[in-house]
Amino acid sequence: MFVSRKKLSRTEKAGVFLLYLIVMNIGVAGLYAFMGHAFLPNQVAEQIGWPTGSPFQFEIAIANLSYGLLGFLCIFIRGKFWMAVVIGNCIFLWGAAYGHFVQMMKGDKSPYNTGIFLYAGDIVIPLLIFILMFYYYHSQKK
Repeated sequence: MFVSRKKLSRTEKAGVFLLYLIVMNIGVAGLYAFMGHAFLPNQVAEQIGWPTGSPFQFEIAIANLSYGLLGFLCIFIRGKFWMAVVIGNCIFLWGAAYGHFVQMMKGDKSPYNTGIFLYAGDIVIPLLIFILMFYYYHSQKK
């Protein structure tokens, strides 16, 4: 946006910002979470407060891999594909947040289960992306 010689409209600026958020917070974060759950499952499980050695770790790894790849595909696939990726990722992360709150109520105060990972990563950032997506698609209709 800052190096473009073309003056961008608010909708175009929102689209650029939305794409960056999708690629970084869904694409990169999804692949990073995949690597942790797939290649360091016991360390990640300990940080979340889960028992180690669970085959469920691999399932979470694959779910994160799928969202990571979808986030990167948003660079090449436009239109309502972005909406599908954002909505799916929000459901996944908000569901994870719910699970973390349930675990917190049972006394699990593990670092990856609480704090910034919970509030920013699972709630606030997905909410901001969802709001920006809603604005972007709504402003395109006008």
